[in-house]
Amino acid sequence: MEIAIVAVVFVIVLIVANIRVVPQSYAVVIERLGAYHSTWHTGLHFKIPFIDRMHRKVSLKEQVVDFPPQPVITKDNVTMRIDTVVYYLITDPKLYAYGVENPLQAIEVLSATTLRNIIGEMELDETLTSRDIINTRLRTILDEATDPWGIKVNRVELKNILPPPEIQDAMEKQMKAERERREQILRAEGEKKSAILVAEGKKEAAILSAQAEKEAAILRAEAIKEATIREAEGKAEAILKVQEATAQGIGKLNEANPTKEVLTLKSFDALKEVANGKSTKIIIPSEIQGLAGMAASLKGVFEKDKETE
Repeated sequence: MEIAIVAVVFVIVLIVANIRVVPQSYAVVIERLGAYHSTWHTGLHFKIPFIDRMHRKVSLKEQVVDFPPQPVITKDNVTMRIDTVVYYLITDPKLYAYGVENPLQAIEVLSATTLRNIIGEMELDETLTSRDIINTRLRTILDEATDPWGIKVNRVELKNILPPPEIQDAMEKQMKAERERREQILRAEGEKKSAILVAEGKKEAAILSAQAEKEAAILRAEAIKEATIREAEGKAEAILKVQEATAQGIGKLNEANPTKEVLTLKSFDALKEVANGKSTKIIIPSEIQGLAGMAASLKGVFEKDKETE
């Protein structure tokens, strides 16, 4: 009885121990009796004890491998070092497990060999300015070569291109000279734009000043014109008032039907006003002269009478 219980427990433990769960983005290559049997994908699986064996667990996510710098020689015999970064994806776990002994080492060797072939067809200047072309060619060649291994190369990037020290110094001096040249060009362009802006500002200020002076002159002329018109209108109105007053006076005088004596007195008043003026020559009407002579005669008679008395 105890043996049966132990046997049952052993079987249960054995079954549980051979239950496997494959997580997301992973695959497991299974061998049965030493030969490839199947590939497990995400989910619950059972492995037959002592018969099936998990050969390799493979990640199906995109992976990145950074290879160390590799020495390469350009077409113009310049030796430099280039390190690459490869982004790859395992598409077939079976081919990846059985296609090549060490896939990463194989990719590294293939990458270095391919890179030497590509760089050997280019000169130094072309190598430094053709990264995209090199990346594309390298990726295409690696992708075709790794396809039998169940690997797809998605992207290849040249991480660093390291020329010899003397060439690096020359390149740095050239870059410095280029930066200084660009700085001088930018400074000259800035000064030119500044001078243009200053000139435009002065021109605009002169235009505005001329316009302001013109408007001021127009306003002054209009003010003088308005004042002259007002003054002329005032004088005209004053003359009109005087004429109206004179006409009204004459009208009143005519309405009163004055006697000859009144007219004579009015003539004396007018003569008095004329005498008070600045004129040095006075013209006296004949009638007034006769009256003046009569007045002198009367004055003489009065004076004789006073002497007689």
